[in-house]
Amino acid sequence: MPVVELRGSAYAVDEDGFLADPCHWNEDFASGMALELGICEELTPLHWEVLGFIRDFYLSTGKCPSVHKTCRVHNLRSADLERLFPCGYRRGACKLAGISIHTTVAHPSGFPEQKPPRASIPVEERVYYVDERGFLLFPSDWDEDFAVFKSQEIKMPAPLTEKHWNIIRYLRAQFAENCKIPTACETCTANHIDITDLEELFPDGYIRGALKIAGLRE
Repeated sequence: MPVVELRGSAYAVDEDGFLADPCHWNEDFASGMALELGICEELTPLHWEVLGFIRDFYLSTGKCPSVHKTCRVHNLRSADLERLFPCGYRRGACKLAGISIHTTVAHPSGFPEQKPPRASIPVEERVYYVDERGFLLFPSDWDEDFAVFKSQEIKMPAPLTEKHWNIIRYLRAQFAENCKIPTACETCTANHIDITDLEELFPDGYIRGALKIAGLRE
């Protein structure tokens, strides 16, 4: 397992630089990692407040709080969050808080290592391979019917509107072009909306709502 040296201490991290064990976190890790991520100034009280909230929420629930919840609790807009953490919420704030974006998913039944061939079959007979959390395993299997089915499955309050589709198509296009999922802040900026607007469109959150419907997963 990789190890990083930050402010005179060694920390075990995963291949993406996230702290391997959240219990090994301390303020030196956050301050040192902030420099690695290009946050050159000393972390401000607001930085520490956000990091403390993320850690407290994770330690009490076992889950990372959504970007919407974190912004709402601290009265932050997407532009404010982006100024605080230019690398994004997951790859910036959560990383500094010692919380990994990765979740180990078990597949007790087993799934094929390679993508199965996709035949042209009627939509009512179509099969999509998903993990145990309902995220699409093979992004190239995505189609608009999957998005509609998934939005109904997670009980979206209304049918998908053009605003929903604009977000979904943006996410798909960015992933196809860059092999990278844009952050929530980048998505808001590109679509000229605020984080509160994104929350209204996808009440389940950016990852469990927008990305899931778009057939993507971090």
